[in-house]
Amino acid sequence: MAPMDSAPERIEQMILGTFYDSLEIRREEKIILARFLEPHRVVSTCRAAGGISDRLDFVYNHQVCEPTNHTHGLPPSALSDPLAYRELICGRHNLPPDKCATCGTAANMNQAALVSEKFRDLEVVALCTGGVETNAGRVGDPATVFEGPEGFEKLGPADPPGEGTIVTMVFISRELVPGAMVRAVMTATEAKTAVLQELGVGSCYSDGPATGTGTDQIVVASRLGEGKPLTCAGKHCTLGELIGRAVQKAIAQALAAQNGLTPARQCSVTAHLARLGAGRESLIKGVGAHLDESGKQLLADNWDCLDTDPLTVAAAAALVHLRDKLAWGALSPEVRPEVLVSFGAQLSAAVSGKNGLLPWFNEQLSRTRPGESNRDFLKLVHRALGLGFGRKWLWPGEGEPGAAA
Repeated sequence: MAPMDSAPERIEQMILGTFYDSLEIRREEKIILARFLEPHRVVSTCRAAGGISDRLDFVYNHQVCEPTNHTHGLPPSALSDPLAYRELICGRHNLPPDKCATCGTAANMNQAALVSEKFRDLEVVALCTGGVETNAGRVGDPATVFEGPEGFEKLGPADPPGEGTIVTMVFISRELVPGAMVRAVMTATEAKTAVLQELGVGSCYSDGPATGTGTDQIVVASRLGEGKPLTCAGKHCTLGELIGRAVQKAIAQALAAQNGLTPARQCSVTAHLARLGAGRESLIKGVGAHLDESGKQLLADNWDCLDTDPLTVAAAAALVHLRDKLAWGALSPEVRPEVLVSFGAQLSAAVSGKNGLLPWFNEQLSRTRPGESNRDFLKLVHRALGLGFGRKWLWPGEGEPGAAA
């Protein structure tokens, strides 16, 4: 990056909101700062001041760098030493380091989402940033590093984790006992995973649905001294409901802003198959293998229309879901061929619009026994889509040009 002439710098502040008379949230340059106007109890994953504390005055989320191919010139010690990093950021923003909990991400602070949910005198505020497209993972995925006495050791040939972090901050207008603070972390985490489930986000490190990213962070803060401390933050109590609603809304808004990740965008065959190794070009090529030359070109020219057709997406999503049920043991492996073939025929019928041909599609697909690998599963999908697309524009009584048996 080219050097710039030095000049006096004044960091502008923007107040985003004041909540329950005890919490002020503002944005300054590349940081979003929550300032406690009254004492709060905080539980956080902050590496410099994590755990539970009743002595913090600020929590903040800071953009470390741009999401792709960027470092901003910080000395290596600032990245490897959480205390040094906190000192550096607090110094820039005139904050007392020992009174701050730090979160960091590559997400744009201008795309943070702020949501408030209330019931009577109870208010929950969720402040979230999020990015998942290159770092989404499923709990239990193979690890990439091991932390030993000498620091972090890389495991195997895996590429380093991609960028992508969900930072969740939750602020509560009532005091919580320590156990309820930890329970609030669980509830907020479930809310995050529910959003990823609804959006159909897949792991970047396995073929399973994502449950978060490898670098997610969380802060929960509750105002001290406000009535009798609450003891429950689970799903059966109002506090848990408010946490769940606020966090779900905020994370959904943050992912839409940062990644353009919305339910409408996920209405895509490719989106549902991506975690199994499929992409736009590989799908066009794989499906095209079951079409004649004119059919291949027609498919390539119109793939986006097929990819986002609601009935085709529904059939593909059902097929992927059943593949998961088989992989997880919820369905007996003995029924694998019948399940995949019959629902593959539904995919063919959805593409063609010819439900009356379901028996014919089923008979064509049943000629090959589907294997258990993702590669074999995608071959079945390719053939089902090819059969359907090849029949789509045939009039009743015509032959089968454009579709290979």
